[in-house]
Amino acid sequence: MLLIRNGYMIDPGSGREGKLDILTEGDRILRIGPGLEAPGPGCQVIDAQGLFAAPGLVDVHVHFRDPGFPQKEDISTGAAAAARGGYTTVVMMANTNPPIDNRDTLRSVLEKGRGTGIHVYACANVTMGMRGKELVPMEELAQLGAVGFTDDGVALLDGDLARRAMECAAVLDMPISFHEEDPALIDNNGINRGKASAHFGIGGSPREAEIRLVERDLKLALETGADINIQHISARESVELVRRARAQAGNIHAEATPHHFALTEEAVIRYKTLAKMNPPLREEEDRLAIIRGLADGTIDIIATDHAPHTKEEKEKPITEAPSGIIGLETALPLAVTYLVEAGHLTMGQLLRLMSANPAKLYHLDAGYLAEGGPADIVLIDPGAEFIPESYASKSANTPFTGWKLRGRVVRTIAGGKTVYGGL
Repeated sequence: MLLIRNGYMIDPGSGREGKLDILTEGDRILRIGPGLEAPGPGCQVIDAQGLFAAPGLVDVHVHFRDPGFPQKEDISTGAAAAARGGYTTVVMMANTNPPIDNRDTLRSVLEKGRGTGIHVYACANVTMGMRGKELVPMEELAQLGAVGFTDDGVALLDGDLARRAMECAAVLDMPISFHEEDPALIDNNGINRGKASAHFGIGGSPREAEIRLVERDLKLALETGADINIQHISARESVELVRRARAQAGNIHAEATPHHFALTEEAVIRYKTLAKMNPPLREEEDRLAIIRGLADGTIDIIATDHAPHTKEEKEKPITEAPSGIIGLETALPLAVTYLVEAGHLTMGQLLRLMSANPAKLYHLDAGYLAEGGPADIVLIDPGAEFIPESYASKSANTPFTGWKLRGRVVRTIAGGKTVYGGL
């Protein structure tokens, strides 16, 4: 048993918050209330004075590179990075090698995930081999444990195929997520077409590459009723398109990454390949539009798009280095610093974006604190300085190393067991 005392509990699912103690037994929460006493000498007591007690964070967009690229990350090290960042539940993307378009690969990654100490789920692909030609056996993969579908990493260009995929996902009542970048409009991806691309003397990725596909997929979602997630939104026009679509129906969802609400294309000029990502960092007006979208509920999920790469890969020239940065260990401090301390969100609103909302979309038993609910809890010191210097991830490809941020994960508890930290 575990008793967390004297913390300020925030449950973003119900909106309940206050000075409340939490008693767990096994992997569930037994009681929540003021002034709880330890039921016996075998109960571990944690004094959380001055800390927030919140549901373990939920990230529905991570790349653990397993199978296929273990030198970048594997499921074990990815889970360790997640735990250090306060995450107790993650959803792997399916662009592994081989991709998660078949029962054997899906079973393998889920089995590895069960040995990590946190809850590791996986999406299956939308199309076989991520080639955009033939749908995967969606019903079969759903029955085997996939929690959603995505070809993240590449765009699904065939509109008719996208419609059929949405129709199937709607029947299965499962989310389908879209990477929205039309390669026909892009010359050297990962860098915004504008000031950054001009600096490097390359073509770059124009905002229209995202806007075109966002517009198409929102229209299809409204017609099919599928729960869709517009992944890692980057352009202000895309935010406005989502805002209008959400006003029409409740099946429209969008996610923003910490790097897109914290950085602009100026960071690519400064940090070069460490700030190269798909979709790229854009202009200050886009960053502010994303923050407004998070504040007014247009964007209802914060996801990291944790994308580890080796040092050698990121040291290649700007046009050759792969896109992506790690994010699990810096996401919460960046969100506290740029959203809460900056006055855009309350801590409760932030936690809803980072736990309750993503868990609800993916039908996961996570993202809330309640008697009988999962004993997945993160203790956060919101005022503590956090300077990322080393990582539990195998990779360190991030521009945020050495930054002075606010908000530190003190302890992460998954299934009633401490998986990171202590007091």
